[in-house]
Amino acid sequence: MLVRIAHAATRHPRTILLAAALLAVLCGVFGASATSHMKTGGFTSGDAESTRVAQLIADNFGGAQPNIILLVSAEAGADSPAARATGARLVDSLRARGDVIGVQSYWNTPQPLAAALRSKDNKSALVLGYITGDETAAQEVAGDIADQLTGTTDGVTVDQGGLSSVYHDVNTQITHDLAVAEGVAIPLSFIVLVLVFGSLVAAMLPLAVGIFAILTTLAILRTLTVFTDVSIFALNLTTALGLALAIDYSLFIVSRYREELANGLAVEAAVVRAVQTAGRTVLYSALTVALSVAALGVFNLYFLKSFAYAGVAVVAAAAAASILILPAVLMLLGERVNAADVRKPLGRLLGRAPRADVPLEETFWYRTVSRVMRHAAPVAIAIIVLLLAVGSPFLSVKFGYPDDRVLNANAAATSREVGDALRNDFAADVAANTTIVLDGYRGSPAALGDYAAGLSKVEGVAGVLSGVGVYSGGMKVSAGPPTMSNNTGAFLTVATTVDPFTAAGKTQLAQLRAVPSPVPALFGGAAATNVDALDALGARIPLAGALIVLATFVVLFLFTGSVLLPLKALALNTLSLTAAFGTMVWIFQDGHLSSLLGSSATGYLVPTMPILMFCLAFGMSMDYEVFLLSRIREEWLASGRTAADNVRAVAIGVARTGRIFTAAALLMAIIMAAMVTSKVSFIQMMGLGLTLTVLADATLIRGLLAPALMRLMGTANWWAPAPLARLHAKIGLSEEPVVPASDEHTLAGRR
Repeated sequence: MLVRIAHAATRHPRTILLAAALLAVLCGVFGASATSHMKTGGFTSGDAESTRVAQLIADNFGGAQPNIILLVSAEAGADSPAARATGARLVDSLRARGDVIGVQSYWNTPQPLAAALRSKDNKSALVLGYITGDETAAQEVAGDIADQLTGTTDGVTVDQGGLSSVYHDVNTQITHDLAVAEGVAIPLSFIVLVLVFGSLVAAMLPLAVGIFAILTTLAILRTLTVFTDVSIFALNLTTALGLALAIDYSLFIVSRYREELANGLAVEAAVVRAVQTAGRTVLYSALTVALSVAALGVFNLYFLKSFAYAGVAVVAAAAAASILILPAVLMLLGERVNAADVRKPLGRLLGRAPRADVPLEETFWYRTVSRVMRHAAPVAIAIIVLLLAVGSPFLSVKFGYPDDRVLNANAAATSREVGDALRNDFAADVAANTTIVLDGYRGSPAALGDYAAGLSKVEGVAGVLSGVGVYSGGMKVSAGPPTMSNNTGAFLTVATTVDPFTAAGKTQLAQLRAVPSPVPALFGGAAATNVDALDALGARIPLAGALIVLATFVVLFLFTGSVLLPLKALALNTLSLTAAFGTMVWIFQDGHLSSLLGSSATGYLVPTMPILMFCLAFGMSMDYEVFLLSRIREEWLASGRTAADNVRAVAIGVARTGRIFTAAALLMAIIMAAMVTSKVSFIQMMGLGLTLTVLADATLIRGLLAPALMRLMGTANWWAPAPLARLHAKIGLSEEPVVPASDEHTLAGRR
C-alpha cells in the first residue's frame, strides 16, 4: 500500500499539492469559527446527581444556586450610602435581564441571613444571581455582564466571580494563551529545524505539514460541534500535537529520503524507499498514538472526549500529509531539498571547518550505546531507581475539581480575585455551599426542620438555610425564606467552612449524606460536583488503561513480530510516566516552584489532567519506540540473528535514529513547553508534564535504558510463540525488500 501511495505521489505531485492546498484553504475557512462553537465545561457527567440538582434548582426554585457573584467593595463600608446605591443598581440591572434569575443581595436580604453575604471586615458585600442556559450561553452572558456592570464608581468597586465568570475568564485566557504559545513555538521550532536539517528548504517542510494538520483538525472539530459538545481546551492539543507529530513524521521521512539520496538512489527511487521504510514507521506510530488518545473517548465527560476527537483527527491528518503530501513535495524538490544550506556559512561565522562524514561506528550515539550495553545491568538498575525516586511523590497524589484557582494569580481575571476574597474574607464561601434537594417533598415543616438541625451538627458546617428556618449547631437561630419550599419539593443550602475540593470536603459530604432525611435527598454544589467527577473518572480508568495496553501490545507485535518487545515498551512507558506524574505532584500539588510558574497550589491535582497526560504521553512515547525499533529491526533482519548481531543491531539502530528522535523530542518539547506560558494551571501542568516526559523518554529511556534491556534480553527480544510467529508471517506486515541503488533505473525510468 505504501509503495502504491509513493508511486502516486511521484507520478502526480502537482495534482496532489494543488488538492492539498485547496483542502487546507477550505478547512481553514470553515474551521475558523470552531472556537465560538466550543464549550468551556465538561468536567462532570450530564447524568451526575449534582448536575441534576443544579437543573432542579434552576427549574423549580428560580435558580437559587448562584453561578454569578458580584463583589461590591467600598472603603467606607458595605453599609455606606454609595455601596448601598450600587448594590440596588446591580440588583435592578440583573433583574431587568431575561437571562438572569434568582437575584439576591446583602442589601435586600433580612438579617441574620444577610450577614453571610458581608465580609468579615464589613467593607465588601455580595450580589448573587443565576444565569440560565448551558455553559456556553452562561459564560457569554457573564462576559456581557462584566462589561456592563464591573468597574469603580464613586469609590465603590464591582468585581465579578462565580462559576459562569470563571468559565468566561478561562475561555478568554485560553484563547490568548493559544496565540502566545503558537507565537513562541513556531519560530523556535523553525530555528531548531534549520539547525537539524541544515537547510532552510528542508526545515520548512515539517511546519507546512503541521499547519495542514491543524487546519484540517479545526474543520473536523467545527463539524463535530454540530452534533456534540466539544471542549475549547481541545484547541491546545490540536496545535501542540499537530505541530509536534508533523515535525516528528516529516523529520523521519525527510531524513530517510536524504539518506537514500546520499546512498546513490535517484530522486523517485529515494522518495519511494523513504515512504516504504520511514512511511511504514510513521503509519505504525500514528496508529499507536491515535489508539492511545482514542481511549479518552470511554470517559463520560465531554472535556476528555474532546481530546479524543482532536487527537485522533490531528494524528490522522499529520500522518496522511506525511506519507502523501510530503513525498509529492520531495519529488518536486529533488536535490533542492538541501538548498539554502546554512551549515557552511554558520560554520565560517563560528570559525569551524566543515566536518567530513565520520564512520557510523565512530559517531556519538554508536559509541555511547556500545558503552551502555557493556555495562547493561548497572545502567538499567541506576536509571530504574532514579525514575522510581522521581516518581515517588505520586504515591501521595490527591485529586479535586477545578475552580477559579486554575487561573493564575497574575492572570487578568476578576473571577480569581473574587474567589480569593470569598475564601479569605467571608465567614463562609457561598460558592462552596452544598445544595440539597428533596424532590417532591410533601412532609411536615417539623420533619424538614429536624433534618436541617441534624445537618447543622456536622463538623465544618457554618449553618443550614431551609424554608422553615436557619439552623446552626443543631439549633434554629432565625426564620428561613419560604421560597425554599413549593409544590415541587424543598431544598436546603449548607454553608461550609471547609474547602469542598479537599479530602475534608469529601468527608463532610459523606457525613451530610449520612444524616437521615425525610425523603431521599439529592446533593449538589461544589463538594458533590467534585465527588461525582472523581467517581465518573474512577469508574472508566480501568477500561481506558486496558484498551491502551491491549492496543499498544497488538500494534507493536504486528510491527516487530515479537512478544517481549511490546511488553518491554509498556513497562518503560509506565516508568517514564511515573516519573512525570511524581514531578507534577511535587510542583502543582505541593506548591514547589509555584512562584516561578505563577500557579497556586491547592493541595490537589485536577483529576482529568493525569488521565489526559497518560494517554497523550503513552502515545508519544510509543512514537519514539516505533522509530527506534524500526531501524533496529531492519538491521536485525539483515543480520545472522545471533546474540552478537542483536547487540550490533541495537547499536546501529540507535546510531542511525538517535539524532533524529532526540531532535524530534527537542522540537516536541519546545511545542509542549510553550503551553507552560499559559495562565491556566492545568494547561501549564499538561505542557510541563509532557515536556519532561518527552525529554526523559528520548534520552534516559530510548537512548540508555532501552538499549541496556535489549542487551540483557539478547535474541529473546525477537521471540514469539510459534502460533503467533506464524500469524505474524501470514498477515504479511513485513517490509518489502530494499531496492538497491543499482536497480534505481527500474523506478526512475518513468521520469
